[in-house]
Amino acid sequence: MNEQLWLSAVAENRAIAVIRASSYQKGYHMAEAVIRGGMRMVEIAWNSDRAPELIQNLRSTYPNCVIGAGTLFACEDVRGAIASGAQFLFAPHFEERMLREATKHQIPMIPGALTPSEIVKAWQGGASSVKVFPAASLGGADYIARLQEVLPEVPLIPTGGVTVENAGDFLNAGAIAVGLSGSLFPKQVLEAEHWESIAQRSEALVSSIT
Repeated sequence: MNEQLWLSAVAENRAIAVIRASSYQKGYHMAEAVIRGGMRMVEIAWNSDRAPELIQNLRSTYPNCVIGAGTLFACEDVRGAIASGAQFLFAPHFEERMLREATKHQIPMIPGALTPSEIVKAWQGGASSVKVFPAASLGGADYIARLQEVLPEVPLIPTGGVTVENAGDFLNAGAIAVGLSGSLFPKQVLEAEHWESIAQRSEALVSSIT
């Protein structure tokens, strides 16, 4: 997936489900539930159990979805994620070597940043979009709106504090898309393995932003 296809996909879908799972089966059920609820973009945290296998199998089972990897910390992680078939890559930070490695394979790499200086550094370093994390720590949707006033050309994807209920606020503030984790996957719901509840939360999210 090249940069233009990535930007088109996030602009169309506007929400990414971020999955961090302690077991392969749980991760698969989580992804299956959000996809059943209408979400088409899924990020698998690289520190999830059997993350490469999970990415491979989700890509095979759901060819109409966009499956990527997140929580990447080093070039070795980037290479492993690309080898597993990840279609996009997220990191909690910006590292030029990681971005170069992803660009070499024409896979979009979305580095994490928080302050204007960090965001501009990532953007000028070649990022096609920037993950604003943790977005809630500096004012949530209002912070995104203020950033967009001075950095309108940078596609921002806030995560960390984005919920089913406030996702629309972030998008209305100018974010190209949002990433959600805890709000889609409440701890008690995961413990009870109530996958239908997750599907319903995903459906509510999709309905609220389309």
